[in-house]
Amino acid sequence: MNNDEEKHIKHQKHASEHSGMDAEGQMTGMDHSMHMGSFKQKFWFSLVLAIPIIFLSPMMGVDLPFQFTFPGSDWVILLLASVLFFYGGEPFLNGAKMELKQKSPAMMTLIAMGITVSYFYSVYAFIMNKMMPQNHVMDFFWEFATLIVIMLLGHWIEMNAISNASDALQKMAELLPDKVKRLKKNGLEEEVPLQQVQQNDHLVVRAGDKVPADGIIIKGSTSVDESMVTGESKTVTKQEKDQVIGGSVNGSGTIEITVTGTGETGYLSKVMDMVKKAQTEKSKLETLSDRVAKWLFYIALGAGLLAFIIWMIVDRNISIAFERMVTVFIIACPHALGLAIPLVIARSTSIAAKHGLLLKNRNALEQATDVQYVMLDKTGTLTEGKFTVTGIEMISANITKEEALKVIGALEKNANHPLAIGIMNYLKEKKISPYNADNLQSISGIGLTGEVNRKNVKIVNEKEVEYLNLWFEPAIKKQYQEQGNTLSYLIIDQILVAMIALGDVIKPEAKQFIADLKEQGIIPVMLTGDNNVAAESVAHYLGIDDYHGELLPEDKETIIKTYINEGKKVMMVGDGINDAPSLVRATIGVAIGAGTDVAIDSADVVLTDSDPKDILRFLDLAKQTRRKMIQNLWWGAGYNIVAIPLAAGVLAPWGVLLNPALGAILMSLSTIIVAANALTLRIRN
Repeated sequence: MNNDEEKHIKHQKHASEHSGMDAEGQMTGMDHSMHMGSFKQKFWFSLVLAIPIIFLSPMMGVDLPFQFTFPGSDWVILLLASVLFFYGGEPFLNGAKMELKQKSPAMMTLIAMGITVSYFYSVYAFIMNKMMPQNHVMDFFWEFATLIVIMLLGHWIEMNAISNASDALQKMAELLPDKVKRLKKNGLEEEVPLQQVQQNDHLVVRAGDKVPADGIIIKGSTSVDESMVTGESKTVTKQEKDQVIGGSVNGSGTIEITVTGTGETGYLSKVMDMVKKAQTEKSKLETLSDRVAKWLFYIALGAGLLAFIIWMIVDRNISIAFERMVTVFIIACPHALGLAIPLVIARSTSIAAKHGLLLKNRNALEQATDVQYVMLDKTGTLTEGKFTVTGIEMISANITKEEALKVIGALEKNANHPLAIGIMNYLKEKKISPYNADNLQSISGIGLTGEVNRKNVKIVNEKEVEYLNLWFEPAIKKQYQEQGNTLSYLIIDQILVAMIALGDVIKPEAKQFIADLKEQGIIPVMLTGDNNVAAESVAHYLGIDDYHGELLPEDKETIIKTYINEGKKVMMVGDGINDAPSLVRATIGVAIGAGTDVAIDSADVVLTDSDPKDILRFLDLAKQTRRKMIQNLWWGAGYNIVAIPLAAGVLAPWGVLLNPALGAILMSLSTIIVAANALTLRIRN
């Protein structure tokens, strides 16, 4: 086995331990009992079994024009129906078992009741017709076969429209390296698997490597990129005795750390646990169709039993009473109801994809119309997520702007932190070639110094400018500070000559987006791992009144959990690993498509174009989709509301008794109507 295979298996097993799956990746729970591939396979095989049944058996006792029989055809029907019941009906029977175990009967229980009653009554009819052919008993093999095929088709359509093949927890596991450099007692390095690392081990982390575990620096200093883990957009300077987080990326220097957390005690593991817990709790949400199916199940069950009792009292004929009860159960078969939601979901998913929206969770469409708060991560969501030069201001006339940029480039061109990368990208864009620097040194926590053209030059932060007592007009920096920019200052031979501003640029459409949210009565709230100064400036500029800065993943999730516990509907929008627990916890999680795979896999909706205004399109689509869902549910359930009492014999005293064949025709008509109605779904913008 090669290293890549070992890596894949290790990550798969690690992720599986946190995701409710076994080592082979099989589902240990059941999301409507099966995954998409199995529904597809079962549908096609069941269709092959059902076609002969449809052509050979009558529809509720009425022979259709295309039907025919031959000697022994009834045995063929029985055999095919038996295979179809145990094979095609298996997911619904298992789903009903799970729903009843949870004391919450819904769609699966209603389907299971329909196929079970229709199959076993039809077997009873087959036996009775063989024993006493003079007293023909109507069977329901046709209804049984069509119900299974339509229900499998509905589930396949839905799962095909909203598929989620990847695993957020696995993506988190992949942030950690397979092998690490551990220091032995004699000071020599040894390469060991990550699983062998224990607390208090001493590890060596070189520049550019991923930090393998939580720890404290015992030797060296560096800059660490924690944006993938904490959401902090700036590179964080780390020195001896500072903490580092497993999964972050070491930047400029080699460090030695003492491990403080690994395995279940590590930061990433805690984030994964939060995601797993939030997924479990969120999966308890009951869909609109399940609520309708639950009531329909109780209505059909009650009406069927009541019909049996009343007909026994009135007619004293157990065969007629039994037939009425079974007819009620068959009439209640949710053919239209089973397709009502999946067809709308499939249609809305297709429309969404054309508008840059990837819908991954059907609950999102149903819940979006009630959203009251939109929680927004700052970095990558409201901002571009990368540092760019937003301005350069000349403080001294002794040097031109281009020369100042050449000097700054001389100091920054060999650095690899985000600010340096932003500056060098700017110089490249402007086609400015930097000078060369000699005696280049890093001043920890301050900046860089060196010699350029025989002059002593520095690029430093504002604290150093204040320490050196170098005065400049405060108005120069005011505009940049208000927008949360990072400011650096160029000093040449102890003279302050220029200020360069770099910012995680606010997306041009963000301000209008916030205004549009407010206009719809939705309150925007900004949650960010960035410092409070940057958070305040961005929030003020965008018009966001409620914001929270310096948040860890658990802080974000706690805030969202508090809102939800108060009964509020919350949408979370984010793009980083630190957003994953919050995306799962929120009523609706929306990931920016340019963000991390972990965030995308944790979300219910992905904005593939990374445009926050697409959230408004999603909200509009959700309203249109919910309207179509309700219309279809009325068509699907409305048929049952009318047909069940008639099948039970409510109007029998007046000579009106629903013919089973007429009931089947109405059932087919309602199915056609919900399909046609789903196709009329449109998005307004």
